[in-house]
Amino acid sequence: MTELFDRRAKPLVIESLEHARIVFVAGARQVGKTTLVTEITQPGGERPMRFVTLDEQAARQAAKDDPAGFIAGLGGPAVIDEIQHAPALLLELKRAVDTHTVPGRFLITGSADVLAHRKVIDALPGRVDRIELWPLARCEIEGGELNVVDELLAGRPPQVTRATAGPDAYATAISEGGYPEARIRPAGRLRNRWFRDYLAGTLGKDLLELADLRRADEADRLLRLIASQSANLLSYRKIGQQLELDDKTVKEHTALLEQLFLVRRLSGWRPGLGAREAARPKAYVCDPGLLAHLLGADETRIRTDDQVKGKACETLVLAELLKHAGWAEQTVHLFHYQRDREDIDFIIENNAGEIAAIEVKAAATIDRRDRRSLERLRDARSDAFRAGIIVHAGAQTIPLGDRLWAVPFSGLWT
Repeated sequence: MTELFDRRAKPLVIESLEHARIVFVAGARQVGKTTLVTEITQPGGERPMRFVTLDEQAARQAAKDDPAGFIAGLGGPAVIDEIQHAPALLLELKRAVDTHTVPGRFLITGSADVLAHRKVIDALPGRVDRIELWPLARCEIEGGELNVVDELLAGRPPQVTRATAGPDAYATAISEGGYPEARIRPAGRLRNRWFRDYLAGTLGKDLLELADLRRADEADRLLRLIASQSANLLSYRKIGQQLELDDKTVKEHTALLEQLFLVRRLSGWRPGLGAREAARPKAYVCDPGLLAHLLGADETRIRTDDQVKGKACETLVLAELLKHAGWAEQTVHLFHYQRDREDIDFIIENNAGEIAAIEVKAAATIDRRDRRSLERLRDARSDAFRAGIIVHAGAQTIPLGDRLWAVPFSGLWT
């Protein structure tokens, strides 16, 4: 039986129900969306509501046959689970909440970002709060309390002592990933079988509903190629040449994988806002366990194969940052930074223009070269720079100079 965890997104959902007419909990399949909203809306929960899921065939068919009648029949506050099965309901939700503008009227969930669905001509602007639910964060699993994004932007890096050092610092966390069902399975064929069937269902069914994409094999090949190049600059042209697809098709398929919360593209950070639009993005698989599966890498290979180790560690850190960014007290954006000879894995920027920078190293030791890019960025953007850290496999947090530290991997979740 899957262990239940306190989800950090829960207070966000409850908060939004007090203010928004519609709250949309979006996230990949099998990350716990239904469990979360059921906990909130069941009798005795914080916001009791009627619950209907479109995973049930009868409800799904009724929603498709008569969207207006379906919404009218729900009446008062209601949950619509897995709304991507009937995206036409979104337009009926708009009409319903425009007639009765009370907050907390509908709570919807979706395994695909239906607000970006090309068939939806009205994305409910001003009527919906969108909250992302990702696979479990390590801090949810381990019981950590701090939000690392808020702490870094406050100039307070995690202070860790006596952490597990070396590959043990990250190998298990990468191999398990955050999908609740996958991580409790024994490592090896049982976990790989879960990921295999998960991808078959997601790519074979959800892509068809999202975009009428009938060549699921193309999306599968693209996902595996992105995994092999995870954390690299994204070139649609080069990927197209490798897959024998045109650039436009690769870009469209990548966007669809992003709408399914399997892939995340990070834009390049530049001091000037306009310059960012011209910077090439990097592409990542969103969950380190899924990445390990796609690469065919077990814990032993994660520990020993340098080609796997680097991208897997960087994916682990990205996965944690995505989740912490969603729970942060301030609005933040994530970027990568690559310019001339400078390369920094992640930049966090808030709306005040303050930044924190993160480098990722699989090694337990840090040398002078590892912090040069952080030093140069700090010196160039001194007024905005709050903290720079090197996430590493060492045992303790080490000061590296003005506003710079080396922080163990576990600092992200303890």
